Amino acid sequence: MTLHDYLNTLQGKRVAVTGIGISNRPLLKLLLDAGIEVTACDKKDREALGPLGGELENAGCRLRLGPDYLEGLDHDVIFRTPGLHPRFLEEARARGSVVTSEMEVFFQVCPCPILGVTGSDGKTTTTTIIARLLEAAGHTVHLGGNIGRPLLSGADAIRPTDWAVVELSSFQLLTMDRSPHIAVLTNLAPNHLDVHTNMEEYVSAKANLLAHQTVSDRAVCNWDNEITRNLSAKIAGKVLYFTRNSDQPPINGCYIKENAIWYRDASGQRPVLPLEEILLPGVHNAENYMAAICAVQGLVPDETVRAFARTFGGVEHRIELVRERRGVRWYNDSIASSPSRTIAGLRSFPEKVILIAGGKDKGISYAPLGPEVNDHVKLLILCGATEQAIREAVRTADNYRDLEILTAADYPEAVRLADERSKDRDVVILSPASTSFDRFRNFEERGQVFKNLVMALPE
Repeated sequence: MTLHDYLNTLQGKRVAVTGIGISNRPLLKLLLDAGIEVTACDKKDREALGPLGGELENAGCRLRLGPDYLEGLDHDVIFRTPGLHPRFLEEARARGSVVTSEMEVFFQVCPCPILGVTGSDGKTTTTTIIARLLEAAGHTVHLGGNIGRPLLSGADAIRPTDWAVVELSSFQLLTMDRSPHIAVLTNLAPNHLDVHTNMEEYVSAKANLLAHQTVSDRAVCNWDNEITRNLSAKIAGKVLYFTRNSDQPPINGCYIKENAIWYRDASGQRPVLPLEEILLPGVHNAENYMAAICAVQGLVPDETVRAFARTFGGVEHRIELVRERRGVRWYNDSIASSPSRTIAGLRSFPEKVILIAGGKDKGISYAPLGPEVNDHVKLLILCGATEQAIREAVRTADNYRDLEILTAADYPEAVRLADERSKDRDVVILSPASTSFDRFRNFEERGQVFKNLVMALPE
């Protein structure tokens, strides 16, 4: 089915789109341009929506706004925005509405192979590495999903010989009934439990990335992660594993040996990428490269991988070097909205760091973070709603030894304290271990505020 064919199936039907955020605006335009009757639904009121409300109405869109925007929905087709849990649309589904999403339809109409990446940590960096490697090898790549831009509206311009590389969140995967041709599962740990019903639902959503693969498809899984290793037993197609352990290298996949990433399959084993050539710090980035190397086997030459790794400096807000000032390196790791992500960031540095952490709770235990902070942090600065939870996790850890913990009222104070206490060769890192929603719209805004404050420090 092409995009044109799909849009034809909507003619004469009433279509609702939940959420009028940036990611849904191309979808709204696509539907309206096709002459489809569309209702845009959002919890914002008309004033909060601003000029966009008038623009949508002038284009023929109906608006359904306010706190009751989901009540009584009975449209023929409802596009669920990723952040909206499907349980809020169960009544509409019971009334006969077809509930779908931009990404689900893209999987139906995309004419080229799809490579999908998910996981609790590392998925954006891994997705970016894969897309850039394919481009470096001469492939035309369409990067989107939970990263980049929505892809559905441009599906008719995609050629069968292209590649679609998509990052997929657990929210996008909750109701997916198709899997990508190449699926990469970086790892799984408790995450987003403030939205998901429980950990079982979260894992089940992530497993949808693999559940609908066929014998001709490929999956890439983390052997060192118990959850992903167990999920791999149910995969229909070929499975490639990656692991840090060289004592038991996978029959098919990547492992670390002799300070390099090696690849092994039925034809033998070979070194692909010396670790010293990876510009990104941290062993977790070696894992990201192992996952990417497995994903692009047969599509990207090893020499292309090595050339890329020497120059790729990472994705914004992910252990991003902001500035080196007076011998102090400042890093922005605002993407770290969970304890496991912050733990990975702390382990990236050989020295003890000054850590700025805290934000909004997402229903995850901070207990695992406490010992890691005591091992890797010389000064802890807390700012945000999870301050007490993180402080308690640090102080109750068995290895607590009077680590100094400061409280900052806001980010300007946190940066000022870090600046006052840092000295030559120190590392200061923002790695919140919490979501940004106590103070910011998203982690990007949080990271940008931090970067602006750091860049404003006088020479």
